[in-house]
Amino acid sequence: MSNNATKPDEKGFFEKVKETIEELWDGTKDKAEDIKDVAEDKFNDLTNKATPAKRPAAKKATTGKTDVKKTAANTTVKAKTAAKEVKAKAADVKTKADAKAKDITAKAKKTADDVKAKADTKAKAVTDKAKTEGAHAKKTVGAKTTSPANKTKRKPVL
Repeated sequence: MSNNATKPDEKGFFEKVKETIEELWDGTKDKAEDIKDVAEDKFNDLTNKATPAKRPAAKKATTGKTDVKKTAANTTVKAKTAAKEVKAKAADVKTKADAKAKDITAKAKKTADDVKAKADTKAKAVTDKAKTEGAHAKKTVGAKTTSPANKTKRKPVL
């Protein structure tokens, strides 16, 4: 026969809190990576749009060059601002996740402290009660054995 229990092991309170924090942290890291990928894609799209299409040879080369410079400058400015916005959003998401994790941890610690305090108070009350009952029991046992009124007289056996 096997001595293994058929029930799954139950997780403790702190293990559950730890798993919750890990899930939140993983979720924010995934979201930050997704935002970073989107920003890179947007940057690549904007730079691809900035590369000018071939212009017909009939136009002057100087106007084509100035237009290309203007669009390239506009596109790089747009790409930089988009990248800054994405970085700001990622930093904001990270700060929110960190704050939430700290909040959850603080709540867990407070709850644990409350439970510990209640358990200590209860244990102290039980030990005090046991001491008083034990002292009372000793007094009553001592009183019974020493008092002459409690002794019964036996009749002699004939």
